[in-house]
Amino acid sequence: MGKLAAVDQSLTASLLSPLQDAEAAVLVRRQSRTWCWCMCLGLALMLSGVVVAGAYLYHYYNLEPEDQVFFCGVKYEEDYMVPDEEVDMPNRNFERLLEERIRVLERDQVEFINVPVPDFEDGDAADIVHDFQRRLTAYLDLHLNKCYVIPLNTSIVMPPRDLLDLLMNIKSGSYLPQSYLIHEEMMVTERLENVDQLGFFIYNLCHDKETFKLQRRNTILGMQKREALNCRKIRHFENKFVVETLICEP
Repeated sequence: MGKLAAVDQSLTASLLSPLQDAEAAVLVRRQSRTWCWCMCLGLALMLSGVVVAGAYLYHYYNLEPEDQVFFCGVKYEEDYMVPDEEVDMPNRNFERLLEERIRVLERDQVEFINVPVPDFEDGDAADIVHDFQRRLTAYLDLHLNKCYVIPLNTSIVMPPRDLLDLLMNIKSGSYLPQSYLIHEEMMVTERLENVDQLGFFIYNLCHDKETFKLQRRNTILGMQKREALNCRKIRHFENKFVVETLICEP
């Protein structure tokens, strides 16, 4: 009887072993398939993200055929008349050199200006966007890492086609501007919490920065000219003259 019991146990073990192996194999295959599907899904999501990001960067950052980029330098006199104010002729003039990078998207009616850290005085480096479709200008003070937005001043900023013509003439040597300096003062009036309504280009400049609304100082009632202010200075050009923009906080 003992021998028969041992034989039965051996037969039972031999019969169960293939079943257990089969179940284990099925479980391994299911896990492998699950892992494979997860891996494929992850790769598909990664590839789609790369494709979308690549198309986005190509469309908005790579140069289209009509886009133009210029690295420019212009000499100007330090002191000159201030528009809409009494002329105060200085005793001495100092010649300065201002350099900047200008990119013009004529199709989109947008101008980008990068002002590097100046070699003199206390002016700030800045990125500037002039959006003629939105009729807005945005200044990003790179020292403060703050954005400032104000309606576009078309009496100072040349439209893209005219600016391109000016830059091409300067590049070819057919026109050498006798540049001078004018001043404009802006006041910070309020913080803008939502910049996604300012158009793509300004949103792209300011979306992760503190952003403030500006108003030209001569349009603010009750503002005294001699009032003490905390101001930052950005010098730039997008015309035949250099503009010194003061951005002030009370």
